[in-house]
Amino acid sequence: MRFVTSLKFRGWALLGATAFCLALPGAIATLDNSAHAGGTLEARKQPMHFKWNACQPDCRGWVSAVGIVTSDSPREFDEFAKGRQLAGATIVLDSSGGSVNDSIALGRKFRSLGALTTVGATVRTQTPHGERASVTPEAYCESMCVFLLLSGKTRYVPPVAHVRVHQIWMGDRADDAKAASYTAQDLMIVERDIGRLAKYTFDMGGTGDLLSLALSVPPWEDLHKLSRDELRLANLVTTDAVADVFLQDNATVPMAEAKPAKPQDRFVSSTVGGDAQPQAGRSTKTADAAAPTGSATAPAQPQQK
Repeated sequence: MRFVTSLKFRGWALLGATAFCLALPGAIATLDNSAHAGGTLEARKQPMHFKWNACQPDCRGWVSAVGIVTSDSPREFDEFAKGRQLAGATIVLDSSGGSVNDSIALGRKFRSLGALTTVGATVRTQTPHGERASVTPEAYCESMCVFLLLSGKTRYVPPVAHVRVHQIWMGDRADDAKAASYTAQDLMIVERDIGRLAKYTFDMGGTGDLLSLALSVPPWEDLHKLSRDELRLANLVTTDAVADVFLQDNATVPMAEAKPAKPQDRFVSSTVGGDAQPQAGRSTKTADAAAPTGSATAPAQPQQK
């Protein structure tokens, strides 16, 4: 079954300034909106992949987790994690959702590592000092991605991020949910997976409000973007300081001290200068109700979008 869920923020660089990798003066990257829409959004539509992004000496590195969760994703994360010290790692999410049960399994792996989670799109640019990774906060976390976000022991959501929810549904019938036929077996699967999702939500420290918000939006309606108040109501946000998910443990720069004169933060604004417009949100009735990705699974297994 698929969980069919799915600011122009001039001051973002000020909020995050000095929080990440201060060793590259003046190396702030700006992100072209068309490139972001064409490249990053396309990546969100592919099976999830994981990449380690180093950041030294003043900030911790992070894992970028981009794409749709498939039946292969938990195993592929295990392969990715081999030989890496990922305890307490920051995981940056940019995803349209995916399989309910596989997202639950992946989220539990994140929690077992004591991971920190946030929403963002990792961008790589060439500088005189070599390739530089940075994170733009204007990214999407939709449907089951929201429950991956919940897996973090510390959870930060940028003000410009799009966190959107939807009901879970049979993935092969999400495109035209009203016209589709359903059996008693289908309803049993939906009920079962809602129960699994509810248990996971409470195990991760989420609230019933998150389930209520998600399960109240049918697949034939647009995904619901959670407001800041709703993010707090769902307990998806545990901190308002970006430094809490990126600074090294021994760093002591408080966010209140951020200065525009040092914009070498790893979270970079796609609207620095005020001219660029925010990336247009995709009006969708399902986050990714396309052909299934990843390995083949039994048709009855729900996947979330």
